[in-house]
Amino acid sequence: MKLYIETVGCQMNELDSELVVASLRKDGYELTSNVQEADTILFNTCSVRQHAEDKIYSALGRLKNAKQKHPDKVIGVLGCMAQKDQGSIFKRAPYVDLIVGPGQLHQVPDLVRDIRSQGLLRTQRMEISLGRKEGSREQIERSHESFDPLRDPAMRPTPYQAYVRIMIGCDKFCTYCIVPSVRGPEQSRPPGAILAEARQLASEGCQEITLLGQTVNSYKYAEGERTWRLSDLLAALHEIESLKRIKFVTNYPKDMTDDLLAAVRDLPKVSKYLHVPVQSGSNDILTRMKRGYNVEEYRDMLARIREWIPGVAVTSDFIVGFCGETDEDFQKTMDLVAESRFKNSFIFKYSERPGTKGADLYADDVPDEIKRQRNNDLLALQNEISEADNQAFLGQEVTVLVEGPSKTAERHGENGNAGEQVQLTGRTPCDRIVVFDGNRRQIGNFLPITIYDANAHTLFGEVVTRHVGPEVFELSLPMPAR
Repeated sequence: MKLYIETVGCQMNELDSELVVASLRKDGYELTSNVQEADTILFNTCSVRQHAEDKIYSALGRLKNAKQKHPDKVIGVLGCMAQKDQGSIFKRAPYVDLIVGPGQLHQVPDLVRDIRSQGLLRTQRMEISLGRKEGSREQIERSHESFDPLRDPAMRPTPYQAYVRIMIGCDKFCTYCIVPSVRGPEQSRPPGAILAEARQLASEGCQEITLLGQTVNSYKYAEGERTWRLSDLLAALHEIESLKRIKFVTNYPKDMTDDLLAAVRDLPKVSKYLHVPVQSGSNDILTRMKRGYNVEEYRDMLARIREWIPGVAVTSDFIVGFCGETDEDFQKTMDLVAESRFKNSFIFKYSERPGTKGADLYADDVPDEIKRQRNNDLLALQNEISEADNQAFLGQEVTVLVEGPSKTAERHGENGNAGEQVQLTGRTPCDRIVVFDGNRRQIGNFLPITIYDANAHTLFGEVVTRHVGPEVFELSLPMPAR
């Protein structure tokens, strides 16, 4: 049997899809990139923005005829949109067989098997978690628990990198965000389970792990008389010998503690890179968003980061056009970006999410054309800053983990054989993308690269060679990280 799965959304969704595929492979499924030849078609969904939902409903619409011609196909909607929209998905696409929330993904193989056993007289199935007010805290937490041990290297961008979930859910309740509703209460995984998973990945050849959490630096786990923090977890992961690089996303500004900054500074394997969303440069907007801090506190946090970790790369998120945002509010955001000089920023137009406090309390009153203009203006400013800062790398040597052929090479079909030259890509410890010419044998290695050009998004370089006697050798061993 063949499985097609399409994933929309964040790294958490990508990890969820990896785990679903791993569990279905045990039932004999083979992955296919051709939706037409698939026996089971799954969409793992996101609800953070309307565009993500529209994309899934559009994809479902294109399957209507295929389902009529092949009624034995199983079509399922998984993840955040499944938890949010629930039975309304059946109303919009009555040929969907299966709706499964993020906390029930471990049930997917059994549900698909059960649906298939019913033949053409099958009944639609829906498995979702409790709402935030539909039980005790413990009951709600249990209904949102995810599953993690099964892994599928074929689902990762490279076998040398992997995501490791250290916590699920969120208790911040920002007024624009649907995540606390669809992912449930904040829960940290036991450190022993995380370390075991990381050791397994390292034994399989994984060189880099990225720890995931909605607010990853809020990690806290009580174990006897000891309470583990993210800094403790990083120190323990650092001891896994064959693991070479550790990242973590996404951080919450109020939980950026000094012990965590010290761990990032002092542990060589931990990337000197922090993603800390601010969302707006206006205190009025931050209050309306219920972010829990003001601009002055964010500035102080940013100053502490740069004091503790020289050369650190900091990135951020911004929402433009949030309810009631004035020209003056937006200018404050522009001023904050100009002052902060983030490595890069992810910028989004506000998208009202039914079920959030923002949708209940505030009118979505900023016209779309103004949202679009503000998005473009902020993006242009950030790109200008990113390009200027990247120029500082010209002539410098950086170390990259080689991930594979660049997007340009893949578009042109230039994947290269083992000894053939191909354009490759990798990332520095501070998460900058580097493109260079190499060969496939170098994929999965750490290479020293000298940078000769740069734009806002990419550094361009060449592999550093070392002369040893009459011959020239290309280094593929870790070098001191910039």
